[in-house]
Amino acid sequence: MKVSKKVWIIVGIGIFAVVLGILYMFYFREVGEREQLSDRLEAAQTLLPGLTATREELEDRLAQATSSLNKNQAEFPESVESIEYDDDLFEIADDCNVDITSITASPPKNKKVGAVTYSVSSFTVVISGDIDDILEFIYAIRTGDDFQLPWSAEVTVVSTSMKTATIRLDIYGYKR
Repeated sequence: MKVSKKVWIIVGIGIFAVVLGILYMFYFREVGEREQLSDRLEAAQTLLPGLTATREELEDRLAQATSSLNKNQAEFPESVESIEYDDDLFEIADDCNVDITSITASPPKNKKVGAVTYSVSSFTVVISGDIDDILEFIYAIRTGDDFQLPWSAEVTVVSTSMKTATIRLDIYGYKR
């Protein structure tokens, strides 16, 4: 069976049309993807200045926080030396007209708060005096210059009876 020239031309045109249809389909799919990518690129370019400004702001805040951390680390002693605080406690007691009858210091322990480790020493101080003077002593420990930065003291327990008080306080030092 011999196929005529016309049949070959029709078959050729049919194959050409199918190939052209497939190419047309791929081309418009690629055009659609290109438009989507272009839209996404445009959206990203719109967000970029805001994100850049936010990044710069966060870098500034990080630099400030790092500077503040370094400053605070420098203000905290590396460890708590009880003799330093004993002197301060006796001075405060003298200013408040109370007598220290006993001071007990525990060895420093590490306490981790977030990413920072502190050296914490606990002191138990027994004082005697008038109740007003005792309260003044406690207030002086909480607000006095000697127990604010560069070190920090926290009164944890206070028990009183008539003319005596037992005070437990924790003193924090920065641990590097």
